[in-house]
Amino acid sequence: MSKRTSAPQEPANGGLSRQRRTYTIGELARMFEVTPRTIRFYEQEGLLAPERRGQARIYHEKDRVRLKLTLRGKRLGFSLAEIREVVEMYDAMPDGNARQLKRLLEILADKRANLERQLEDIRLMHRELDDVESRAREVLASLETESTGR
Repeated sequence: MSKRTSAPQEPANGGLSRQRRTYTIGELARMFEVTPRTIRFYEQEGLLAPERRGQARIYHEKDRVRLKLTLRGKRLGFSLAEIREVVEMYDAMPDGNARQLKRLLEILADKRANLERQLEDIRLMHRELDDVESRAREVLASLETESTGR
């Protein structure tokens, strides 16, 4: 599928006109380094809503932004429900409003708390591994000393 553009939008502040950019599923997949199957999954989950022309999916800038937010949310450990909530708030008020920003801050605080707990668990596990390794080395050294001393 090829890139498509529609009629130019009105110029803003006397500047050059911009053309509305559309994307194919393959273009978005390459752009975000995901598979088309991943994009179709997010569409199935209601996170993306491309225009349909026959069998072809036509993605607009809104879809590109939603995919970007979705993938960023996944990297940050957000659930699909949390991502959907944030994306829907973004759609309702792209520049943000107090309710949207407060909810986003709540989600981020929860994620931060979870990461802190995980980090502490990792530190504890690291110390336990150090202890086991140290004891294993001591026993091995002791066994080697015994076997060479006979």
